[in-house]
Amino acid sequence: MLAAGAYRAGLTSNAVTGISALFTFSGILLLVLFPPSALLGIIIGVLLVLGYAFDSADGQVARLRGGGSPAGEWLDHMADAVKISALPLFMVVGFYRFDAVPRPWLLVPLAATIIGAGLFFGMILTEQLRRQLGTATPVAVKDTGGPSWVRSVLVIPMDYGVLCLSFFLLGVLPVFVVVYTFITAATAGFFLLAAGKWFRELKSAGAAQTVSLSGGAL
Repeated sequence: MLAAGAYRAGLTSNAVTGISALFTFSGILLLVLFPPSALLGIIIGVLLVLGYAFDSADGQVARLRGGGSPAGEWLDHMADAVKISALPLFMVVGFYRFDAVPRPWLLVPLAATIIGAGLFFGMILTEQLRRQLGTATPVAVKDTGGPSWVRSVLVIPMDYGVLCLSFFLLGVLPVFVVVYTFITAATAGFFLLAAGKWFRELKSAGAAQTVSLSGGAL
């Protein structure tokens, strides 16, 4: 619906990315300006959800307008990369500034910064290397059966939308701390498993390509 509305309003995909960034970074900035409270959590949660919604719509707007551009894809990924690192870092600064949580807990969002940046970079780089190796599966021929419900449930903690929604618990800080720690731990586990899978996949694909090129030379 947002994509359709943006298209009818004449907005480009880059403009939608900009709107997404405006909502998202406004919410992130509030983390360092005000102490944690129920009202602040609601405002931040709404801003992050709106930012996520527009971030999901910019690609659809690009397709409605006839396809995206390398510059548009670059802008979208750059905004995502900054967002992934800025959110936990600003949380650390805000919670430290207002002495909202025990100091050792601040290691959790610091760890989330490393995990999030590594996971995002790994996903982007792996996809690019798959294209280079010719192993990327075109969207049109991908399995449309969808993942099993078990896998869908297991990956819920890694969904960025769930992270956005967790900020509605900011008014009950002990609960938020537990939920955020669980999300971070689950994402760390997913990152380790995914990184191993990606490495083995690319190693196998690279070896197969080397063999194929050697056979052609012979």
